[in-house]
Amino acid sequence: MGYTKEDIFRIVRDEDVKFIRMQFVDVFGALKNVAVMASQLGSALENQVMIDGSSVAGFADVSDSDLYLHPDLSTFAIYPWRPSRGRVARLLCDVYHADGTPFQGDPRGVLRRVQGKAAEMGYTMEIGPECEFFLFRTDDRGVPTTVTADEAGYFDLGPLDQGEATRREVCLNLEEMGFTVESSHHEMAPGQHEIDFHYQEALRAADDLTTFRLAVKTIAQRNGLHATFMPKPLEGKSGSGLHMNISLAKGGKNAFYDPNGPHGLSKEALSFIAGILAHIDALTALANPLVNSYKRLVPGLSAPCYKAWSASNRSALIRIPVIRGDRVRLELRSPDPACNPYLAFAACMAAGLEGIEKGLTAPEEVSEDLYAMSALERADRGVGSLPESLAEALRALKADSFVQDVLGEHIAGAYLTGKAAEWEKYRRQVSQWEHDQYLIQY
Repeated sequence: MGYTKEDIFRIVRDEDVKFIRMQFVDVFGALKNVAVMASQLGSALENQVMIDGSSVAGFADVSDSDLYLHPDLSTFAIYPWRPSRGRVARLLCDVYHADGTPFQGDPRGVLRRVQGKAAEMGYTMEIGPECEFFLFRTDDRGVPTTVTADEAGYFDLGPLDQGEATRREVCLNLEEMGFTVESSHHEMAPGQHEIDFHYQEALRAADDLTTFRLAVKTIAQRNGLHATFMPKPLEGKSGSGLHMNISLAKGGKNAFYDPNGPHGLSKEALSFIAGILAHIDALTALANPLVNSYKRLVPGLSAPCYKAWSASNRSALIRIPVIRGDRVRLELRSPDPACNPYLAFAACMAAGLEGIEKGLTAPEEVSEDLYAMSALERADRGVGSLPESLAEALRALKADSFVQDVLGEHIAGAYLTGKAAEWEKYRRQVSQWEHDQYLIQY
């Protein structure tokens, strides 16, 4: 929505807003904020709210730490789950240096740059996220457990689905904030849920996903539950994904559609697919950012493991849903909801656009069930595997100069350093599985 400063002043006054949260994200996608009182709104809208960048993960050191928040007026919204008196609103912000130049460590700025590149090529990219999450019970002290609040399954309805009321409340609150929620349902695993949004241009989609994660956690906590976007919290059950439904428009028309192309797909669509596949190992480090992410990307539990595309096959990494015409899209199925959406969306968009620029050719479609194929059959079809660990994905990112250039030197360096430290910390742990497996036997 195109708010002006005058609009925001009026809404704050008329709706009794007392606090405005000036929000931004760090390199790893964590939502941060500085809360200002309504009396300080004028200064905030004049970009005068300063933060200490040296205190934010991956941002800046003490020699260059004074950074300023420039609010995006279009993101102004009141939190409907907060009290009706003394209400709380938020503004998502871009981060700038004191001299007015964009801060190179701002993930939102990365996505803005890639959107600018797309605009130069005449394209607009839209994304419709399908975000999954778990709702768990808390113990008597309010500490999260992994005990689910239901025993429901895919598309089940209450009373089996005890999280239904929380899911409904999330949807209603998001709609009050201006979201277009397309659907919601119980997912495959006990306690697992999915809420899908209408497609938006990429920056708005990333903004919405960031707000969505906060809303789900806040409303679940209010209802005595713990919401988690951890990709794989339960052993032997499906993990949570963040399927990205991507479409590309040019001149007001869907650039992925060609009624005379294979499966109704244009050359741009096939080249976009080829571009993503060319960089998918490095993209995986961004789309699947946790040690735990790779415990979801295993055969047999719905998540993709192999680098292939299909117009009919849900085991493929990239799927083309059956709908055609102006709504044709591709679905990237590997990302998970722990990712920084600004970086993941930007890198995927840039890779696809490079595929179009270079006229890359997509490999042959794989319509068979990839899980049922042997390793030899997949090798004969030229189908490789996604990285199997965070360490493997980080090595791929370190070797991919294109994806690093998309991120920029600052973010690429900070991300690789932070995630390498995470992997090293994990590598030093001794798990209960190892005790159970080896302590007596050896």
